[in-house]
Amino acid sequence: MCGIAGIVAFNEQTPNGFHSIRQAASCLAKRGPDSEGFFTDEHVALAHRRLSVIDTSNAATQPLTDPSGRYVIIFNGEFFNYQEHRERLKSEGVVFNSESDTEVLLQLFIRHKEKCLDFVNGFFAFCIYDKAEKTIFMARDRMGIKPLLYAIDENRLCFASEMKALLPMGIVKDLDEVSLHQYLQFNYIPEPWSIYKQVKKLQPGHYMFFNIHESENILEKKYYEIVRREQEKKYDYESAKKELRRILDDAVEKRLISDVPLGCFLSGGIDSSVITALAASKVKNLNTFSIGYKDEPFFDETHFALEVAKMHGTNHHVFKLTNDELYENLDEILDYVDEPFADSAMIPGYIVSKYTRKEVTVALSGDGADEMFAGYQKHKAEWMVRNKMLMKPAVLLLASLFPGGKGSREGAWQNKIRQLHRLAGGIKLSPAERYIRWCSVMDEKEVEVMYSRADRREYERRKKLLSNDIDGKSMNDILLSDMKLVLRGDMLRKVDMMSMANSLEVRTPFLDYHVVDFAFSLPENYKITSAMQKKILKETFKDELPELIFQRGKKGFEVPLLKWFQTHLKSRIEDLWLNDKFIKEQGMFNPGSIATLRQQLFDKPQGETEARVWALIVFQNWWLKYHSAK
Repeated sequence: MCGIAGIVAFNEQTPNGFHSIRQAASCLAKRGPDSEGFFTDEHVALAHRRLSVIDTSNAATQPLTDPSGRYVIIFNGEFFNYQEHRERLKSEGVVFNSESDTEVLLQLFIRHKEKCLDFVNGFFAFCIYDKAEKTIFMARDRMGIKPLLYAIDENRLCFASEMKALLPMGIVKDLDEVSLHQYLQFNYIPEPWSIYKQVKKLQPGHYMFFNIHESENILEKKYYEIVRREQEKKYDYESAKKELRRILDDAVEKRLISDVPLGCFLSGGIDSSVITALAASKVKNLNTFSIGYKDEPFFDETHFALEVAKMHGTNHHVFKLTNDELYENLDEILDYVDEPFADSAMIPGYIVSKYTRKEVTVALSGDGADEMFAGYQKHKAEWMVRNKMLMKPAVLLLASLFPGGKGSREGAWQNKIRQLHRLAGGIKLSPAERYIRWCSVMDEKEVEVMYSRADRREYERRKKLLSNDIDGKSMNDILLSDMKLVLRGDMLRKVDMMSMANSLEVRTPFLDYHVVDFAFSLPENYKITSAMQKKILKETFKDELPELIFQRGKKGFEVPLLKWFQTHLKSRIEDLWLNDKFIKEQGMFNPGSIATLRQQLFDKPQGETEARVWALIVFQNWWLKYHSAK
């Protein structure tokens, strides 16, 4: 796991013309604390920051050049099945100078060019430069686990693992108004867009392959996409359970390859518990890690994790934190966010990564299962809307009896009221409109009251793209959309950002493409029914996990934001982030709507008040640290 950056000049440069590449690399130091390396010639400057995981020797240092000196690679990620290809290549006469997966990938590219991607099972973003042909090949993994951002102008292409590494290269910081609208709506910016018009994110399952002297022909090309195949009915239910266990077990085993200490995140939910159970069957005294809240019993779920750890004999670590300890990490977290991103679960995500990194360098997680197997509350709500027509009048009546202003995320009862009003609001919409609404923290009209500068036509174009897979025929349309919107834009971004801020590699077995392809070959009733969500996952592993795990409800990874806003952060909210004078000088938001939200926060919070304030705090901190800074 590493950080990469590069500049591709369409006109020849002197090595001094690439001076910003070293500054870009320094911005990626946390992604790769073990070493740094550079390559430059008259056309290309490449930088690599290394977190040593496979082959920790100097032989695997990057940028890595093949024995002929023609090809240079920088690689971020892991290639889990590299050993089988290494042996095959050796039988064909290839001599390797290291034990690294990077060298195997480079040799596959030399032989197969873009088809090398067909051989790779892993997560990655990489660039290969062919000095003889003056070509650049850049690719990103199938699911988008590892990021790769790029910016193109008439003179060059710049790319990096993080936005903060692009800034020293002098990219144009022209704010994308539609992206800001989307950020306020979702709390993150959907891919492939970014906060800046010039910067795009290479899409998952895509690559670029171009000649430096033909820069007008730079295009992204698709090599993989998730396809729904539930109509094939390949597996009956019992056969599907056996196949799920087999391929998931194989995915876990592949991700246990490491030359450094390894463990598992264990929240006590189904997903991380399944991964832990499979990993513990292969690793004796497996390290597992949980985070809990001393001051917030409603949010604390560590007792579930402890039951799983006991059952599988893991070496379990529990980090019980107070609100003060959570708050002490806040500025570090905010300052690492180099593009607006406001999923508050990044706070515990950062802290569990921070504590986990003290024990191991690699951790397995359960990310991706909710999106594939219908684990979110909105999936249950969507199933009800599609299959329980008679319940609609009852929901609307109930919502009228409980004013929406009484709902919030700050307690069990308040959260139920909040969810009731979201359900009632969605019932009236079409499936595509409902999907976008239930993915949103603020609806479109609420955003426009606060921020009205986005081009409406471009916003509608993007919205249609985000809901393009919704056909209403099967719940798999919702799940596929979540894989493209929520998983990529929110969940994977959060995990990558917060783990890399602590130099921790996180591996996600559920997102092995064999598991994903299998999941989207299953009919919806294998995943969700009136009685159960994630049905096939739970029933496949019911004998390998404590019964208590299956009885718990889903809460998510929440933090007590409202208490912080009304205590620790109150002065900064009033005097800086949401200050009337600053808002007017900034010229971004409607001062009246911000003033109303600020007053609501301190007088009578309701609905999603704290989430909206948090989104503004993150944006304002980003604006001051990255956007307006010289």
